[in-house]
Amino acid sequence: MTDRVALVTGAARGQGAAIVERLRAEGFRVAAGDVRIEELKTNVQGSGEDVIAVELDVTSAPQWADAVRATVERFGTLSTLINNAGVLHRASLDAETPEGFEGSWRFNCLGPFLGIQAALPELRRAEGAAIVNTVSTGAIRPFPNHAAYGSSKWALRGLTQAVAAELAPDGIRVNAVFPGPIATPMLDDTTQSRLSATFGRLGEPAEVANVVAFLVSDKASFMTGSEIVVDGGQCLRIG
Repeated sequence: MTDRVALVTGAARGQGAAIVERLRAEGFRVAAGDVRIEELKTNVQGSGEDVIAVELDVTSAPQWADAVRATVERFGTLSTLINNAGVLHRASLDAETPEGFEGSWRFNCLGPFLGIQAALPELRRAEGAAIVNTVSTGAIRPFPNHAAYGSSKWALRGLTQAVAAELAPDGIRVNAVFPGPIATPMLDDTTQSRLSATFGRLGEPAEVANVVAFLVSDKASFMTGSEIVVDGGQCLRIG
């Protein structure tokens, strides 16, 4: 497993931090990327030589290029890309702004596209290369006041499928995980309490990380273009 190197976005907290730890447990070396660089550096202190912190605004093509370069300079390769970073933006249709709508799309869809494009030369050289995109149950079921977020995640779902089809001949697997209500800082306390009352409990970041680790492992070697929902039955229970 020493040739397994992952770049994980949104790694300073929540699901991203859990994914970093889970991949490390599987023998990956990890470049942890996040725009919250000071928080990220604090979190990875003491993690040893197999983790580096990389400042990364996923909407910036130059920062993606720098992140990939830093990963390869440190670890010699890049075999795995986890596009986990995302923003949750809520607004009613009449209150939404062009800036708010576009911002969701830039972060939730353009960011993963830029990452795939930046990492592609290295992924093509790596054995067992894999990409996992964090989508959302918002790309399965509609939620009021989520026009920007939901549509950006639907776009990411479509991007995942298109990239999986295009990269299949290269042997690069591209899959998606669809988290539902997960206990992360993305959800404020009021929202977490409401969702817990509705669904019994929230999911834990580690429960999403376990699925990501499976998708990038050899156990999922015949899976590409697949979508795995991790939502505690949320999509089944909403009418």
